[in-house]
Amino acid sequence: MTIFAKIIRGEIPADIVYEDDLALAFRDIAPQAPVHILVIPKESVESLATASDASLLGHLMGVARDVAAAEGLNDEGYRVVTNIGTDGGQSVFHLHLHVLGGRRLSWPPG
Repeated sequence: MTIFAKIIRGEIPADIVYEDDLALAFRDIAPQAPVHILVIPKESVESLATASDASLLGHLMGVARDVAAAEGLNDEGYRVVTNIGTDGGQSVFHLHLHVLGGRRLSWPPG
């Protein structure tokens, strides 16, 4: 069981900013930007590479958009990122989108 599964079950506290039947969004405990929110599906999906439900993926992107708007990031911009696999920087093997903003983000990342 991943740390995200424990957050979904309420076994580990999180600073939740959004929740519905399919998704949960909460502030990252090690933020890489002034705003760093994780958007996760409530069902267990390892990564984008193993995801098969296009409607769930679309829902997660919509939640990321809505969370960014609620955080006031629309005017200056923000980034939505997902890491896939060890070489891609994935450290928790439960699909998650990073919503990053609140400062100028450099390119290329990593």
